[in-house]
Amino acid sequence: MTTYTLRSANPAKTRCDAVVVGVVQTAKGAELAEGADEVGKAYGRKLRPLLATLGVTGKAGETVKIPTSGTLASPLLVLVGLGKKADPVAVRRAAGVAARSVGNAASVAVALPAGSPELVRAVTEGHLLGGYAFTAYKSGGAKQESKSSAPGEVVVLSEGARRKDFTTAFEEAQLVAGAVAATRDWVNTPPGDLTPPAFADAVVAATKELTKGRGAPKVAITVHDEKALAELGCGGILGVGAGSDAPPRLVELSYSPKGAQHHLALVGKGITFDSGGLTIKPAASMHEMKSDMAGAAAVVQATYVIAALGLPIRVSTFVPMAENMVSGNAVRPGDVLTIYGGTTVEVTNTDAEGRLVLADALVWATEQKPDMILDVATLTGHMVVALGDKVAGVMGSSPIVDDVLAAAAVAGEEMWPMPIPEGMTERIHSSKIADLAQHDWVRWGGGLFAAAFLREFTAGIPWAHLDIAGPSFNSGGAFGHVTPGGTGVAVATVVDYARALAAK
Repeated sequence: MTTYTLRSANPAKTRCDAVVVGVVQTAKGAELAEGADEVGKAYGRKLRPLLATLGVTGKAGETVKIPTSGTLASPLLVLVGLGKKADPVAVRRAAGVAARSVGNAASVAVALPAGSPELVRAVTEGHLLGGYAFTAYKSGGAKQESKSSAPGEVVVLSEGARRKDFTTAFEEAQLVAGAVAATRDWVNTPPGDLTPPAFADAVVAATKELTKGRGAPKVAITVHDEKALAELGCGGILGVGAGSDAPPRLVELSYSPKGAQHHLALVGKGITFDSGGLTIKPAASMHEMKSDMAGAAAVVQATYVIAALGLPIRVSTFVPMAENMVSGNAVRPGDVLTIYGGTTVEVTNTDAEGRLVLADALVWATEQKPDMILDVATLTGHMVVALGDKVAGVMGSSPIVDDVLAAAAVAGEEMWPMPIPEGMTERIHSSKIADLAQHDWVRWGGGLFAAAFLREFTAGIPWAHLDIAGPSFNSGGAFGHVTPGGTGVAVATVVDYARALAAK
């Protein structure tokens, strides 16, 4: 297991197996970034010709390794490109690249720009997440962790290491990164091993672990099984889960600190596997559908961080869990489901199941009388078409959407505002036999239709919907601090939203 420490040591004199410094692109060529001044002095006039000879440009993601031959106390210098500016976003990504660039080093000193608490956070989160690996199913199981090439010690170097705001940023960054990694673990778990009952059990276990011991944060948990859901009338969750042998669940978390001035409700989509139901997906589209519970995992882990930080806001979290499968019991196109609270919905596309389980949970959330609601969901392929696979869409009430986007910018997660046009209201009320149409097969604006549908269940409470269908799962290679598989997107944004809310 890697140990992280924060120090104010001279990077040129720090004795580790490798020292990492940043390089920025300038009009005059590559130059060492803030935090590497002492390294530059150690090389003196030889540095610029050396960088030119090695073809170092400083572009984002670039890495160059240089044996120091005694010039530095560390035997290996690793240059990591930051691009044209060393802001927290660039630093977080560079730290992630750095984490994967030094194999088999027992100790690493990271001297990337860390002259502010925000940059210390970026370095720490980036390095922790860039080095993430899901190894539970590799030969050897848990023992695989001990065979990892991850260093035993990582030293984050910063001149402000003795200041309280810097150490606080460093410690909180480790909390957030740990929650993102835990979210990735759940998303990466094979769907046969994370059915709705198993996922609910995992959340129960994680909650018990969080809350054990004196001084631990107090988070209450309730799990509603299929019998309780039937008694409550949660027709959306039950309808989606009807085709699976693994029954659905609704998990409720509650964090209620004394003196809380605000009440935030979180809702996360927890479809543990999505075959599309009777509106079955093409085979090639199913492999990544274990990630359809990424929104649920994100809001659960964000709740834990908010509680661990002791933020003075009340949080009520609702996670509907179901598996969308094909069987003789599966919901059919043309069926009408009654959502918790009494609204009826005509189902026309069983592959648009997420909005059905979210509807039940959103109504449940409104009954708690929160000040605002955030829902996080891998909801629509339309949003991926609109924004690509690295950007989430945010829709809802203007003040809340603006605050979510501001939080995303602080967290270093890419999100973009999307509208809910008035015309969508007519589309979702187009059913001739029920209160609402779940889907209408119009090719255009499907992500906006889904958001308009969800809005019907928010009771006019300020609300924002985060559609993370694109960035929730990385099917390609690692980039920046994002590794293949589950990404843990939205955890940090929700936490930063809560931080800002607590500061009001």
